[in-house]
Amino acid sequence: MKRLMKMLFFGIFTIPLVGFSQYTDVINSNRPGLSVSAYAIGTNVLQAEFGVAYEQQDHTRLATESNIFGADLSLRYGILFETLELNYEGTFDNQNKTYINTGVEIKNTDFSRNRIGLKYLIYDPFKNPENNKPNLYSWKANYGFKLKNLIPAISVYAGANFVLGDNPFYSGDPIVSPRVMVATQSRLTPRFVLISNIAYDRLGTDFPEWNYTVSLSHAFRDPKWSVFVENQGIKSDRYSDVLLRGGVAHLLGENMQVDMNLGASFKNTPSRIFAAMGFSYRIDMHRDKVKAIEDQDAGENGGPIGKNAMKKKKKGKNKGSGAEDIDLGPTKKQLRKLKKKQKNRDDSDIDF
Repeated sequence: MKRLMKMLFFGIFTIPLVGFSQYTDVINSNRPGLSVSAYAIGTNVLQAEFGVAYEQQDHTRLATESNIFGADLSLRYGILFETLELNYEGTFDNQNKTYINTGVEIKNTDFSRNRIGLKYLIYDPFKNPENNKPNLYSWKANYGFKLKNLIPAISVYAGANFVLGDNPFYSGDPIVSPRVMVATQSRLTPRFVLISNIAYDRLGTDFPEWNYTVSLSHAFRDPKWSVFVENQGIKSDRYSDVLLRGGVAHLLGENMQVDMNLGASFKNTPSRIFAAMGFSYRIDMHRDKVKAIEDQDAGENGGPIGKNAMKKKKKGKNKGSGAEDIDLGPTKKQLRKLKKKQKNRDDSDIDF
């Protein structure tokens, strides 16, 4: 048993060392939807995602009308390994409910979501850059859909919900209840990303809950703008529903994003219409690990040094917003340049 425990301990703390870096130069927010990306944000990156929302609920069977004002906060931090992320998610709601038949009004104020957990990436199809080089002979091949793009990155999540005090939204629930989830992410094309989450929530309570979320996002040619559509399903003896939401996000800079979304339910017990807007910001303290030259693979240093590489660059203001760092794939003009460079390199390798 001791030997087995040592092997398990060794496996848990060494497997992450082979992970591929998840850090990006531009903020990667889970907003404006509720789906969770499969990727971590990178070590020593602290990210806050904040939003405010308004919702109208009408329940035909209970003859109630509700107005809900809420605020939600997600705090994410990359710890220990590039593939590991610690996150907190909280939503505080103020609900004013009116019973139509009697005119009685009640007010419920508390956390409708209050949980903390760890997310770990276990598989990344983009780990080997050799398998994802652009096709120098076909712009369509780079932007078109390929079956291999359906292979997703996969992460697992484990965490816990916390119900503090007399919470009217979760009456009778224990203080702590576990939550587990599997998140996948597929890059269908350079501009389309598909994310799916399957979660089993509030384990050990009287009302455990299954939850799925499927989100499709699209980045425009100007990558500062993106749109998304999302479907969410909830199955529980306490509450079941199917929700649809959509929205837009705008990148203000490398570390800032704003967003908004609208949504509704498909049933009238209760019917739900909601809108939200949010802001995401990160404090980037990430530092790449130094790797000895003898340990580096060929081609990792950017290829041969150009003849003008040592020339002093012209001074000028950097007018970029950070969006220019988002990889949407090479344009037709860039492909022509890459093809020409490749041809010159092949010609220089010919041994006469």
